[in-house]
Amino acid sequence: MASRLPACVVDCGTGYTKLGYAGNTEPQFIIPSCIAIKESAKVGDQAQRRMMKGVDDLDFFIGDEAIEKPSYATKWPIRHGIVEDWDLMERFMEQVIFKYLRAEPEDHYFLLTEPPLNTPENREYTAEIMFESFNVPGLYIAVQAVLALAASWTSRQVGERTLTGTVIDSGDGVTHVIPVAEGYVIGSCIKHIPIAGRDITYFTQQLLREREVGIPPEQSLETAKAVKERFSYVCPDLVKEFNKYDTDGSKWVKQYTGVNAITKKEFTIDVGYERFLGPEIFFHPEFANPDFTQPISEVVDEVIQNCPIDVRRPLYKNVVLSGGSTMFRD
Repeated sequence: MASRLPACVVDCGTGYTKLGYAGNTEPQFIIPSCIAIKESAKVGDQAQRRMMKGVDDLDFFIGDEAIEKPSYATKWPIRHGIVEDWDLMERFMEQVIFKYLRAEPEDHYFLLTEPPLNTPENREYTAEIMFESFNVPGLYIAVQAVLALAASWTSRQVGERTLTGTVIDSGDGVTHVIPVAEGYVIGSCIKHIPIAGRDITYFTQQLLREREVGIPPEQSLETAKAVKERFSYVCPDLVKEFNKYDTDGSKWVKQYTGVNAITKKEFTIDVGYERFLGPEIFFHPEFANPDFTQPISEVVDEVIQNCPIDVRRPLYKNVVLSGGSTMFRD
């Protein structure tokens, strides 16, 4: 049966999980990688507590539904690309399979993804959950960087398709520069960069807080995230960009309108320098993180120079961007 049905593909990231069926051009669902659970006070006799625990185990939400449940505790089981809470992850996968994909796990093969520096223990836990809890007939766990290289084939001529290249994978929680030779990750040369989408959001939030007083404090992070996703772009020259805004601000400054969650009144803010200063921390990390000052271009160069000499040329020739934080306009 499984051989006739398409495989299920689940890519769990720090911020978002992408899921769908093999053979489709894009994921069916992109949902936040969070789970909302009821945290009941542990009082009363043991039998009552046991019964409540059984109810609580079934009473949870994932994705956008989880974010919209203020009376529940929202947890993010994945941090910096690595799963930290396996109990929550199992419940998360349960709803992914049964509620979103609407699949019988016994009837489908599964393709899951893992970060480049994933531990063997984590891989083992993943396999244990999929085989023992969901009884899947087959499972393949692929490194995200290799899949990104394969996905880049759609924009290339057949003769140019290769599984050798340098992948810059930047998501919400972590950024990696990964050299791949003939489909194999050169693990000893991978570099980790402590700057990703969430850091851009925090930096944008800090910039907006200094200038805009109209943002409700409890919504400042949400507002910064919306501003980042809607208006941010990468600029070629920082000085020229500042001059553009100073000489003709009305042309470049955008307005963002939000709704105060408590009073339900609208608030409007101006978005200026924040549009290009957010993504700029990839090239000037010292803006946001004084402990890390190496720009991403230098990291890429260092990674390739650490690789065997015979693969350096193809690694320089084929640089692939992957992950949500590489999708800024330029």
